[in-house]
Amino acid sequence: MKLTTRGQYSVKAMLDLSLQPGYGPASVSAIATRQYLPIPYLEKLLIELRRAGLVKSIRGVHGGYKLAKKPTQISLSDILTAVGESMVSESVDLHEARSTSANDTNLAADWVTLMVWRRLNEKLQAALASISLADLYYDARSWQAAQGEVTNYII
Repeated sequence: MKLTTRGQYSVKAMLDLSLQPGYGPASVSAIATRQYLPIPYLEKLLIELRRAGLVKSIRGVHGGYKLAKKPTQISLSDILTAVGESMVSESVDLHEARSTSANDTNLAADWVTLMVWRRLNEKLQAALASISLADLYYDARSWQAAQGEVTNYII
């Protein structure tokens, strides 16, 4: 399992939006500057997040993007799914295992492997669904406090 740049940037952008006073709008360039993200790539990700209903776009001089829900209502799973990230690990396909197994012993081993991967994937999906933006915010603030950082907030 690997969190890609696409997933990392999406989570960073969403966490940045959760830090805005009153969850107000932030411009793409402001988010990109604070998080050291490329603007064109960030724009594409925010469009996908908007289509998924996780952010809203606000037009005008003081516009930008803002969270469409409270940080406690947005999970890591929601964010990653919105941008097309799949955290499902590669696993053995049982039908493929049947066609390539030389005997019943190999098939049983392949079946056990498949079941283990399925269970791990279920646990991973549940963990991602249980972690909210609010959780990440408090974890980041705790880590910052431990490092002695007070005002600077870069994810």
